Amino acid sequence: MPTPDAPFAPAGRATEDEPRGHAALLLLSAASGAADAFVFICVGQVFAGVMTGNLVLLGASAAGAGEEGVALRVVTALVSYGFGVAWGAAAGGRVWRRLPVMLAAEVALLAAAAVLWGLGLITSDADRLGLLALMGLAMGIQARLRATPTNYFTGTLTSLVGRLAVGSWRRGDGWVAGRLAALVAGAAAAALAVRERPDTGAMAAAALAAAALLIEAAPRRR
Repeated sequence: MPTPDAPFAPAGRATEDEPRGHAALLLLSAASGAADAFVFICVGQVFAGVMTGNLVLLGASAAGAGEEGVALRVVTALVSYGFGVAWGAAAGGRVWRRLPVMLAAEVALLAAAAVLWGLGLITSDADRLGLLALMGLAMGIQARLRATPTNYFTGTLTSLVGRLAVGSWRRGDGWVAGRLAALVAGAAAAALAVRERPDTGAMAAAALAAAALLIEAAPRRR
């Protein structure tokens, strides 16, 4: 039976006891935090990768709460994320060297979003929906990269705290805590960029995902 830490089969290599693999997971977790923080701040009351939060926002919007237009943004995020997951699921079984290819697709989407934002080409509500769609697609693909979560962490946090509460800390839980910390750090980095240099707000997510791609694409020693 799937666990909260492994909801489906991964697209790539196992990362147990593999420092490089763990480093890539940390970078992807940070990229997720950066993407969600940027979208929430600059698009408004919506997330690129946290679909549970988006569903809550959709319900609140249906009851008349929240900003005007948030329902459309939430639906855009849900649909684009779903398409990203679907493509990732299909590519995961058909594409040669599937993990680097899928991660390259994510990086391309995040980089496109960063360039469009940085050049000041996102000027209307429709443009923001397009930007959200790009980042939602990227996060959907990321969700299929590994069995280990890198953009949804409720189950991860629940499992970690539960093990701590009963004194059953296990080998590897340090990396689990590290992914949670990386998520926060990525969000903080994006928020700081938006505050100090608004045109660079989307760059953090793309740069972090690109760093993960460099790690994953590098040949392993046998």
